[in-house]
Amino acid sequence: MEFFVEMVTTVPPGTSDDEVAEMRARESARAAELAAQGHLRRLWRPPLKPGEWRTWGLFSAAGPDELEAVLASMPLRVWRHDTVTPLTPHPSDPG
Repeated sequence: MEFFVEMVTTVPPGTSDDEVAEMRARESARAAELAAQGHLRRLWRPPLKPGEWRTWGLFSAAGPDELEAVLASMPLRVWRHDTVTPLTPHPSDPG
């Protein structure tokens, strides 16, 4: 199954720039692992308001439970709210 996930990250007040940089580095490394495993298919940066930290992602998983495990394995999840939309093929999809 494929899932569209909107990920909104809110950095806790008082978090240092170094902590944010370290968390972003860990997230990037984990995203690369998930891509290599076939779970993370694409990421997009939608238009953002000043100070907003939001990402759209296309994920692949056997079902909702596996997707939850994938999302929970991402370091930024502790600062993030995810909105998941399951996707089904459209009959006119050119792919």
